[in-house]
Amino acid sequence: MQLDFASREISIKLVYYGPALSGKTTNLVALHGRAGTDARGRLMTLETQDDRTLFFDLLPLTFRSKDGDTSLRIKLFTVPGQPIHAATRRLVLQGADGVALIADSRVSETQRNADAFLDLRQNLRDNGIEISKMPLVIQFNKRDLPDIRSDEELARLAARGKEPVFRAVATRGIGVVETFICLLWLTWRSLDQSHQLSRKLSIDGDDLVSTAAQQLGVTTPFRELIAARMGGRAAGAAPGGAP
Repeated sequence: MQLDFASREISIKLVYYGPALSGKTTNLVALHGRAGTDARGRLMTLETQDDRTLFFDLLPLTFRSKDGDTSLRIKLFTVPGQPIHAATRRLVLQGADGVALIADSRVSETQRNADAFLDLRQNLRDNGIEISKMPLVIQFNKRDLPDIRSDEELARLAARGKEPVFRAVATRGIGVVETFICLLWLTWRSLDQSHQLSRKLSIDGDDLVSTAAQQLGVTTPFRELIAARMGGRAAGAAPGGAP
């Protein structure tokens, strides 16, 4: 997180993590499409011939407070999911303020989801951060495909940990904004507790997140978006197992 008092700008870094082809880039494309031209920067993506991210994607977003005097600048990154890019994932994860783990809902991908969770935990640890201290949201994407893990199974998984769990079909934009807004809200709360941003800048964090949701074209109150999550215990509970 970077804070510029003079220009009243807060800059944060959010990383979308997960196995290859789970839908990380698709989430960013959907967010880019929803954000107004004043809020979004250029989506930079580098893919190989098989549509897999080679290094990382980057989507800059800028949201302004309700009265317009404070800017929240967000850099949204993805990481490459292939096992050979472990060093790249660790590098992109450096300085992250919050993480969304994008999992593939298909039963056949259960082990790869679990491996991605363990990889995330180890890379955070290598960067000097315990996963329990990192704002984390889990999205189970591709809910429109056959042979997926059931809602009941996801609910049981969500009940085991504190991390909010969302269902999504990112290719259709379903669950994308909910995942992002919840991650933004958790990240803001964490940074506010550590740096007293609300007091120093005389702003209301809930209003700032609400305004961000509105600039993504959402008319639903942001807490209703967050309420769409499946389980997840109160903050401070021990983290659950891998997806």
